[in-house]
Amino acid sequence: MGNIKMVVGLGNPGNEYADTRHNTGFKVIDALAKTLGIEVKQRKFNARFGTGEFSDKKLILLKPLTFMNRSGQAVADAAGFYKLALSDLLVITDDLALEPGSIRLRSKGSAGGHNGLADIIEKLGTIEFARCRVGIGNSGEEFQQNQVDYVLGEPTGKQKPLIAEAIEKARQAVLCWIEYDIETAMNKFNTSSE
Repeated sequence: MGNIKMVVGLGNPGNEYADTRHNTGFKVIDALAKTLGIEVKQRKFNARFGTGEFSDKKLILLKPLTFMNRSGQAVADAAGFYKLALSDLLVITDDLALEPGSIRLRSKGSAGGHNGLADIIEKLGTIEFARCRVGIGNSGEEFQQNQVDYVLGEPTGKQKPLIAEAIEKARQAVLCWIEYDIETAMNKFNTSSE
């Protein structure tokens, strides 16, 4: 099949989680699906997925249907089924350590406290895959609340447009990664201020 790339967005299934901060990864997949005209509706690997093409490459968009901290098996199953090279996998997650509106691409690395990433690392048995972290930030008074309540809450006030902006940035960064590679995307989209 040649060059297949898989983009995985992390989130929690179910309408009650649809607009929460923790589902930012799903939102990026939705934005990509819209841009590329891919329907992420098929069910397999305990996930929803869709296939399409971009920049002469076959593309899989995947949203695991297990809860966030069990995302790994769906990713491992799909990666195994498509005989995916690790360099052709990109995982999109929300990130509490990043300010809303910012995104961070990495070619590999630890889970950084993110349960979804931790499970994927465990199931794949490696940290050698690209990820795009989308800031849902913990600035200000909103973070006085419990961390779980925070990530499972919906963005409010000033945050809403910032997170929407970050989702758009992440969408562009993923397209750049598909077309070129993770280094190109990192150089273009990782802000130099950090």
